[in-house]
Formats: sequence, C-alpha cells, structure tokens
Amino acid sequence: MEKGKVLERKVFYAGQKVFGEGDSGDRAYLIQDGSIEISKHGLVLATLGKGELFGEMALVDDQPRMATAKAVTDVSVVIIGRDAFREKLAKSDPFIRGLLNIFVRNIRNLTR
Repeated sequence: MEKGKVLERKVFYAGQKVFGEGDSGDRAYLIQDGSIEISKHGLVLATLGKGELFGEMALVDDQPRMATAKAVTDVSVVIIGRDAFREKLAKSDPFIRGLLNIFVRNIRNLTR
C-alpha cells in the first residue's frame, strides 16, 4: 500500500487466509461483500459479513494479530493502512487517542 494512501480494495477467495494468529499487522479490513471467519487456536470466534470491520487493533498498536482471519466465501474488502489511519488519528483529540489505546489493551488482556 502506498504511504499516505487511505484506502485500497482487494479480493480474497474462499478458503484463503487473510492473516494468521501471531502475524504482524499494519492494516484493517472493511468487508464490502462476502464473509470472513475469525478463529483463535482453531476455535471459530465469529463470522463477519458486509459492513463489518476486522483487524482493526493493528491500526492502534504494534502487537501481533490475536486471531486468524480466513475467507469463508469470496470476499471483497477495503484495506485501511496503519500509517494513513495514524496520520488522521494524530489530528484528533488526545483524549480520543488515549481511549483507543486503553480499549485495545483491555481487549488484548481479556483474550489471553
């Protein structure tokens, strides 16, 4: 993804892994069409569809992916890159930035 570019579109095919648990992450994904399965240690946690976001914690912190995301059907997504997101976030209220960091940390602690 080009630096500063906010959005990119991509298609993943049924059965294709988007990312794996423990992978480094620098983007989030907004589902435009199709469905994605989120799993941890082989256990399915959720199946997401059109309009849902996944991989979003990678935009806030530099921690490895907490789960695996795999296309259940052919799926088209909009990719949101970390650098572009952080550029926008840097212009926001410091209170909001702090809250986001706390939310992400709490979620990561709950799932360990």
